[in-house]
Amino acid sequence: MTMIIETSSWGKMEVQEDHIVQFHRGIPGFEEETAFAILPYENSPFHMMQSVQEPGLSFLLADPFLFEPQYEFELPQHEAAELQIDEEVNVLCIVTIGESLSDSSINLLAPIVINPINRQGKQIVLHDTAYVTRHKLSELSAAEQLFAKEGE
Repeated sequence: MTMIIETSSWGKMEVQEDHIVQFHRGIPGFEEETAFAILPYENSPFHMMQSVQEPGLSFLLADPFLFEPQYEFELPQHEAAELQIDEEVNVLCIVTIGESLSDSSINLLAPIVINPINRQGKQIVLHDTAYVTRHKLSELSAAEQLFAKEGE
């Protein structure tokens, strides 16, 4: 099943229902926005997370493991229970665009965790970690290889 959503950048878009993720409490700073379409950019490590209700609200996301293969965190049990996660989980992080792709940063402190089975998601702020909200993409271990692929 598909639905039409309105976006500021791309106008009306047809989105498959299985690309919609429900955030029961929204995401920090946007608690009223509870449904987002997560759409991959073709031939890219990036995704767009577009609010289903608010055309002007979208985020650029990336798979953090592509940029930092050693990225790891312990998902608190209560968070896993809230999202009904048994084993399979998707993790994406918000990217802040700089003047160039290499000047952009990724928020490894607050990953977006998604249960791909029930399409429930939550942005989880990690505690007791060295991760911060703005890791420069160009300084992460796998960035050079990814940027080389982007230029091909």
